[in-house]
Amino acid sequence: MPMQENCKFFESRSYPNGDTVRKCDLDLAPEAPWRCPENCQAFQPRLADVNWAHGTLVTPPTPPEPESLGEDDSIAALLDSAEDVVNAAGPKVMGELAAEEKKRRGWRRFLPGSKD
Repeated sequence: MPMQENCKFFESRSYPNGDTVRKCDLDLAPEAPWRCPENCQAFQPRLADVNWAHGTLVTPPTPPEPESLGEDDSIAALLDSAEDVVNAAGPKVMGELAAEEKKRRGWRRFLPGSKD
């Protein structure tokens, strides 16, 4: 079943560089951005935009499906492992940013007129 764009949990986001993300906010579509699971138990129709007319910029077209989609579990496994890499990097990046901020705040104590 293709991604259900009328589902409450479907999200599409485009970035200035042209990249687009199409996903299930509940992470229940292992073959996103191409397919939702058959008979997804979490499907809920989107109510906030009933009867709205969507322009072409709201949801970009779905990228072409790989030929092995639905036959090969390695696609979902690859997407899951990529997500794990991003999730693992998050805390490290946040820690580095916090350390840099702490260093910057530390220098204020030595500046003339600093109230810290």
